[in-house]
Amino acid sequence: MSIFICGEIGINHNGNMDICKKLIDIAVESNCDAVKFQKRDIDLVYSKEVLDSPRESPWGKTQREQKLGLEFGLEEYKEIDNYCKTKGIEWYASAWDLNSQEFLRQFNCKYNKVASAMLVYEDLLREVAKDKKHTFISTGMSTYEDIDNAVEIFKSMNCPFELMHTVSTYPMKDEHANLKMIQVLKQRYGVDVGYSGHETGLAISCAAAALGISSLERHITLDRAMYGSDQAASLAPVGLKNLVGSVRKIVNAMGDGNKTILDEERKVAFKLREHLGKL
Repeated sequence: MSIFICGEIGINHNGNMDICKKLIDIAVESNCDAVKFQKRDIDLVYSKEVLDSPRESPWGKTQREQKLGLEFGLEEYKEIDNYCKTKGIEWYASAWDLNSQEFLRQFNCKYNKVASAMLVYEDLLREVAKDKKHTFISTGMSTYEDIDNAVEIFKSMNCPFELMHTVSTYPMKDEHANLKMIQVLKQRYGVDVGYSGHETGLAISCAAAALGISSLERHITLDRAMYGSDQAASLAPVGLKNLVGSVRKIVNAMGDGNKTILDEERKVAFKLREHLGKL
């Protein structure tokens, strides 16, 4: 058993490459397997009415200015690609539209990701599955029918994938975690199941690790008080290091389920059972 651990940078870089590189460094130092981003063509993902509506942000007074401020373009992703290669960590991104999936192809990342919000976007699912790359599919805010349909698409196109149990609230309340869904998804679909967490703290993700997840994704940040809708549901550097260390320890502690007597136990048994004559 091993757990693939991804530090979700998403848009927590706030459009700043220095912040982005610091987050990549933290993921590397914490022994994550990968970092993940989000890619959008905002004119496809949002309506003109939304983009023209007011929103105060560090980049201006409209939704368009805010969302453009959070989007990296070709030069930034080239820099991300080169930086991750020098640091020895994988990176990939969830595309929110067809143009973005085509954009990401030029980097030949090892993995793809379907965000919970995009699980019902069949054209995008087929476009992702065409790549035949191992794909992480989040299942937040989705019905069994939605998941059934996505699974059928990926199976019919012979694209390797795993599901991720997800609750799409930011931050998620502990009582909404519903971790028993991990086993339900495994049994219903016969595939590996990971966990994409939006809670505060470490305990729920550690519990998910003990339930046999194949992957774990958590948002990461330099500071949970920074500007951004995902920051409060993210792990700061110390939290990420503690989580990865705990999860690796949990995996190591799970064992194989076979009852054996360790050599170290036999020495203890000799001392404690000698008077019984049963060694």
